[in-house]
This record gives sequence, structure tokens and C-alpha cells, in this order.
Amino acid sequence: MSRKNFTSLTEFILLGLPESMEQEIILFVLFFLIYTLTILGNIVMILLIRIDSRLHTPMYFFLANLSFVDVCYSSTITPKTLVDLLSEKKTISFAGCFLQLYFFIALATTECILFGLMAYDRYVAICNPLLYTLVMSRVVCLKMAAGAIVAGLLNSMVNTSYISSLPFCGSNVIHHFFCDSPPLFKLSCSDTSMNESIFSIFAGVNMVGTLLVILTSYSYILFSIFRMHSGEGRHKALSTCVSHLTAIILFYATSIYTYLRPSSSYSLNQDKVASVFYTMVIPMLNPLIYSLRNKEVKKALWNVITRKKVPSFQ
Repeated sequence: MSRKNFTSLTEFILLGLPESMEQEIILFVLFFLIYTLTILGNIVMILLIRIDSRLHTPMYFFLANLSFVDVCYSSTITPKTLVDLLSEKKTISFAGCFLQLYFFIALATTECILFGLMAYDRYVAICNPLLYTLVMSRVVCLKMAAGAIVAGLLNSMVNTSYISSLPFCGSNVIHHFFCDSPPLFKLSCSDTSMNESIFSIFAGVNMVGTLLVILTSYSYILFSIFRMHSGEGRHKALSTCVSHLTAIILFYATSIYTYLRPSSSYSLNQDKVASVFYTMVIPMLNPLIYSLRNKEVKKALWNVITRKKVPSFQ
């Protein structure tokens, strides 16, 4: 069979959602509320950090970047899912499928790296406070954020290129609610074991690499916190770290479960549930986690609500 016949598909059918009308309506309302809260929560976080000059620090700079990535990350998946829930024909073009996959991988990679950068920022702030302004200068932070974005785009370019070059023939039904790598590998009519291994290596380097940075940073942080003589200092240091660790645990637990477990244990239904968490729920929870446990963010929000004057831009 020629290469042309292998790649003759022009569209995919997304069948990862329930077929009954009642379930589709319930999921549409639920996902719409989650998406609305995601957009509002993250945009409010970005605006608060932009408005209040007391939040013009490296920690909040990276948090603003995380909120921006979460808006884009959720918007890559959720709007198309909402449309499919109301449509009889749940299709996506071949090009549209891999465009969605490209931005999904790029933004997920960028988010992983941002979590690592935020952990490093907390390490420098708590363990080397005298060098903090020098090490985490504005120029350095901008370079770190730009590096995270570029790394995400390049990683996605490599992964999406070789997945899209696989031969697809026969069925065009993706048993998922968006174009993700595991169901696409299953649609290919070639042996994808090597491709899956390469993909796992890229995902592993990204997730495990950033996770090692996070664990190393927090090992030093916890050691420094326990050595503090001031109870108030320990409490303040812990409060700035707990929210970050909460967001990390939620994101990495579902991502590692989906992409780094053996393919033999792959379960489509379990994968879809995990995917809902890291594509929709976690981007919604991130601003809530960081704001509810952060006195500075809550104070900035209260100043905006009460229209209290905030410090001018520096």
C-alpha cells in the first residue's frame, strides 16, 4: 500500500464523550462553568499582579506567566469540546487535530518548566535572601520565562512532527475528547512502539527533569525553614510554598499517570478522566490555590473591590 493511501484521512471523529443527550447537556454545563471560572480566575490574577506594584516581584511574575499559560492551555481544548457536546458531527480536520496537539504539548511543557522556575525562585528567596535581588533580577526572570516558552515550542515541534508523519489508514475514530498522543498512536496502521518510546523519553525528560528541580529546591527550602528561629518566619515561608506544592502535586500526578505509565496498562476511560483534570480542572484551580492561601493577593483583590488606592507603578 502506498504512502498516499496511508495518509488519505482528511478528518478525525472525536468519540471520547458520552452519546446520550442528557449526559452531554450535563457535561456541557459543567465544562462551561469550569472554563468560565478558568478564564475569569486567571485573567483576574494577571490584572491584580499588573495593577498592584507590591506584587511586582519574581514570584508573582512567574505566577502571572502561569496564569497566561493556563488561559491558553485550557482554550486549546475546552472550546472545541464544548462545541462537540452540542454537535451531532464531532469531527476535527487532520490539520486542526495536529494543530491542537501542537499547542497542547507546547503549553503543557511550558507549564512544567514554569513550575520548576517557581520552585527555584522560592529556593533563592528562602535559602539565599541576600542574593535574591541579584540572582532573580528582572532581566534574568524575563530570560527564564522566554526560555520556558521556546523550550515548549521546540519540544512540541519535534513531537508533533513525528506523530503527524505516522501512516493513518482505516478507522478515523479517536476515542478521546481531544487530539492526544496515546489515542493517535493507536490509530496508526504501523508499528508505533519506537515512536511511543521516543515520546515517553521526551515527556519523561520534561516532567522528571523539572520534578527533580522542584524536589531538590524544596529539600533545601524545608531544611532552611526548620533552621529558622522565628516562628512567624517559618509560617510565612511555609505559606508561600504550600500553594505551589499543591498545584504541582495535582498537575504532575495526573500527567505522569497518563504519559509515563506502561502502555500495557493504558485504560481509555481512566485516561479521559485524568485528562479532564489536567486540561480543565487544574487550570481553574491554580488561581484559586494561589489566591486563597496568599495574603498579598487577597489584599490586592480587596483593594480593587473596595476601589482603594494601590501603590503606583515603579
